Amino acid sequence: MPAPRLRTAAVAASLALAAGLLGACGDRPPATPRPPAVATSAADAGGMAALTAAARKEGALNTIALPRDWAGYGALIDGFEKKYGIEVTVENPDGTSQDEVDALKEHRRDGSAPDVIDVGGTFAPAAARQNLLTPYEVVPYDDIPEDQKDPRARWYNNYGGYVSIGCDARRVTTCPSTFADLRKPEYKGQVSLNGDPTQSGSAFAGVYAAALANGGSFDDIRPGIEFFADLSESGNFIPVESTPATIEKGQTPISIDWDFLNLGYAEEFRRKGADVDWRTAIPFDGSFAQYYAQGINKNAPHPAAARLWQEYLFSPEGQNLRLAAYARPVLMESMEENGTLDKAAAEKLPTVEGTPTFPTEAQQEKAARTVDRSWARTVSP
Repeated sequence: MPAPRLRTAAVAASLALAAGLLGACGDRPPATPRPPAVATSAADAGGMAALTAAARKEGALNTIALPRDWAGYGALIDGFEKKYGIEVTVENPDGTSQDEVDALKEHRRDGSAPDVIDVGGTFAPAAARQNLLTPYEVVPYDDIPEDQKDPRARWYNNYGGYVSIGCDARRVTTCPSTFADLRKPEYKGQVSLNGDPTQSGSAFAGVYAAALANGGSFDDIRPGIEFFADLSESGNFIPVESTPATIEKGQTPISIDWDFLNLGYAEEFRRKGADVDWRTAIPFDGSFAQYYAQGINKNAPHPAAARLWQEYLFSPEGQNLRLAAYARPVLMESMEENGTLDKAAAEKLPTVEGTPTFPTEAQQEKAARTVDRSWARTVSP
């Protein structure tokens, strides 16, 4: 069976093909174009050509927390710079979603703030509630599912994946494939997360998946916290943030992380000839899928470049670069319908049984509050 996809909306019959996607709606300017800083669409800014010209005049884009090995960002940044001649600066590339939101507030007026953010789970709605993000509808905005975007277009999901268990088969005799496996004594001192779940979207998702595997639900994440408390008490869980560097050094031989990251790490290790045999399993007992959201800083130092960046991320080129890095693009079904999907890349996605479901914004917020209150005092370092 083909690899299942994260749920997307039905495709409008008139959706433009790759060559015209960025221009079709964006090239119908209003009678009086608005400045990019207040434009709510490419058309509102005078059309895609006008927006592109304004972005090239700015000549720069400030980003934050975008590692090159995360969901195709290396290729995306290179592609954007080459296509538009706009220099992309990445501040704190290994930062967390919370670091991104904090940067919007801390550098609100000094010109060094990030123009755009890429955050997980609850962080985009939280930033919107704090009036940090500005409304902007990308060209294919209508094809993004209603439950994967803010109704006021202050944020929208772009790519996603499944929580998975990565394992170095050279250092672990039998790699675990379920959350239940992780309780086994043979994994003492080996199990890690990609960060702190109170700060990191990927680590938070790992706790949510563990909750689903241990009698919890979207409304009850506490069993996930208790699971990691038990792993900590047994010595299986280690408070070391898993990265390619810690994996290669043997510090984190088992890592709970997104499948697109674990699959990408395996490819990276093979390419560089590292002494790592990195394998990925999607646990059937705690299947959890989620997207990452994009948003534009309300006070973006480069407002035209920020909007053009969003258009690039949602174009067929940008979405296929996500797919090439094993991340599932939010517009996957619409691209398959209109013939712009990279089918060879899509066939490389791991097979996952069942149809994914997603927590509501309210459920995620409740879960985040529970983790914020309980993680540090429940899961001992």
